[in-house]
Amino acid sequence: MYDIIGDIHGYAEPLKKLLEKLGYAESRGSWHHPVNKVIFVGDYIDRGPAIRETLRIVKSMTDSSNAIALMGNHELNALAYHCKVDGFPLRRHTEKNTKQHEHTLEQFFGHEAEWQMYLQWFYTLPLFFEDDGIRAVHACWDEDHIQWLKDNCKPIAFPFQNKVYYKYVMNAELLKTSHNRQSQAYHVINDTLKGKEFNIPGQYEWADREGLVRKSNRVKWWVDPRANVYEEWLFDCPIEMKTLTIDEGYQPYVYPAYAPPVFFGHYWLEDSYPVVQEKNIVCLDYSIANKGCLVAYRWVAEREPGINNFVKVRCKE
Repeated sequence: MYDIIGDIHGYAEPLKKLLEKLGYAESRGSWHHPVNKVIFVGDYIDRGPAIRETLRIVKSMTDSSNAIALMGNHELNALAYHCKVDGFPLRRHTEKNTKQHEHTLEQFFGHEAEWQMYLQWFYTLPLFFEDDGIRAVHACWDEDHIQWLKDNCKPIAFPFQNKVYYKYVMNAELLKTSHNRQSQAYHVINDTLKGKEFNIPGQYEWADREGLVRKSNRVKWWVDPRANVYEEWLFDCPIEMKTLTIDEGYQPYVYPAYAPPVFFGHYWLEDSYPVVQEKNIVCLDYSIANKGCLVAYRWVAEREPGINNFVKVRCKE
C-alpha cells in the first residue's frame, strides 16, 4: 500500500502532522509505517518556512526505503538556477526567478555545503514512478513522454518494497537539453514536470498570486480538450480546438480511462475537500503554500480511487 503526498513547499510541520495522521512514527532519524510506504510527488522547496527540515524528512525517508521522492518543477528549476553553461546560469537570475526561489536561498544561507548536497540529491529523484496498478508523476502523465524518458534516460535499478524497480532521473546533459526550446527534451520535461500549457488570447491574460502576468495557461490534460476552458479558477471560456491544434501547436491529449490510476500534484487546487478529478485521476496539490491543505491519498490497490481515502492537514492545523 502507498500513501501518496502532494506538494509540500517547505511546510514541515503540516507534513509531520500528516504523517502522524497516516500512522507513521519517527525513530532513528526517519519516519516509518509498519506496512505502508510514501510516494512524494515533488516540490519540496520554495515558499514555505521550513525548507531545510522538509528536505531532511523527505530525504531520510527515501534513504531508509520508507519513501520514494519524485522530482517536481521546483527541484528542476533549482538545478537550472544553480547550473552554469559558458559562465551563465541555465535558469536566468531574473527578478521573477529569484523571487520564486528566495525562501530556499534565504534558509540555506550559511549552509551552502548542505544545499549543494541536496542539489546533487535532486539528480537522483525519479521523473515518474509506476508499480502494479498505480502511477505517479509531478504534473502530467503523457504516455508518449513517459516512453521517451524510458528510451532516452539510462535506467537505474533500486530495491524497494522487496522488489527491484528502475528509475529514470535527470542528468546534467538532459538538464541542459531540456532548456533548449527546439528540442524534444524541452517538451517532454516541461509537460511532465510543469504540465501542458498553451498561449492564451491577450484579453485573457491574468496576474497570478505573485503578481506575474500570465500569458499561457495550464490545460487539464485529463479531460477532453473540447471541454477544456481557459482555467486557473478565473475563466469559463471554451477553448477553440483550432487555436490549440494549429495556432498554438498544442497537441490534445487525454489520459486513457482504461489506464491505471495516476496521482500527481502541481495544480494548486482550492476545493474545500479533496476530490477525485476523474475515475483514475487524482491531483494532490491543495495549495499548502496559500493557506490551503497538505493532502495525502492512501492507495490500497483499488482500481478506482475514492474520496474516503484522502487524509489532509490544514496549513494552521
